[in-house]
Amino acid sequence: MPSSTITIRKAERTDAAHFVRFNQAMAWETEGVKLDDEKIRAGVDGLFAKPQFGFYVVAELEGKVAGGLMITYEWSDWRNKVYWWIQSVYVLPEFRGKGIYRSLYEGVKQLGRENDCCGFRLYVERTNLVAQEVYKKLGMDESHYLMFEDYQI
Repeated sequence: MPSSTITIRKAERTDAAHFVRFNQAMAWETEGVKLDDEKIRAGVDGLFAKPQFGFYVVAELEGKVAGGLMITYEWSDWRNKVYWWIQSVYVLPEFRGKGIYRSLYEGVKQLGRENDCCGFRLYVERTNLVAQEVYKKLGMDESHYLMFEDYQI
């Protein structure tokens, strides 16, 4: 009998294929970008191989991996602690609206408390108003910082 309980857990290497698919789907849905299969597989495997950079978290519902996210670390010399960056958030379409992200975020916050994390950060597309509302409802505030990038390395 299927359970309506959402289970949150740290991902294991055997979950890597889920994150490859999640990243491919998210890139397509949000930016119309098709990710290179080999590069994204290597990228997902790379995080499992280098846990000093972060980890993945999965949400399971009805016996299936329904969604997940990635946590990466940023050292704060101002706070002498680590911020956790929430990245690569994805919930399968058939599980959206069922509290998957809320459960993921609550699970990550609990892990953060247990690991002396000083706060959580994420970035979101300026046009993704639905996600922005979700983050606000969960108590996150829009930062006063702007983000700049340079891909010319």
